[in-house]
Amino acid sequence: MDILQIVGIAFLATVLILVIREQKPMFAFLLAAFTGIAIFLALVGKIGEIVTVLEDLAERSGISSVYLKTMLKIIGIAYIAEFGAQIVRDAGLESIASKIEFAGKMLILVMAIPIISVIVETVLNLLPV
Repeated sequence: MDILQIVGIAFLATVLILVIREQKPMFAFLLAAFTGIAIFLALVGKIGEIVTVLEDLAERSGISSVYLKTMLKIIGIAYIAEFGAQIVRDAGLESIASKIEFAGKMLILVMAIPIISVIVETVLNLLPV
């Protein structure tokens, strides 16, 4: 699915949501959420292609697969947290959306600790004693 199809689906959903919102706000929210999920699922195949390319690059460069997997998990957490927060914002619940973003940031920090420690060790090894 290319960008024109995605934008077309989004515009169609937007028009329907604007029409439905006055009479049935719950259905409008559900339509918005399902549209977002459909767009996300349409892009899952592209995500798989990106992961394959990154794995190939990491293998050729000699980077440990542990670091690549950690980076991919961090990126996944960021995208999922943003997606979830946007859906909750669509429902008008800004406070919960900000908590989702906070939880995503904390999980990213936890996942990044091994990478940060390797970077610090490398820097310390480069410094003269």
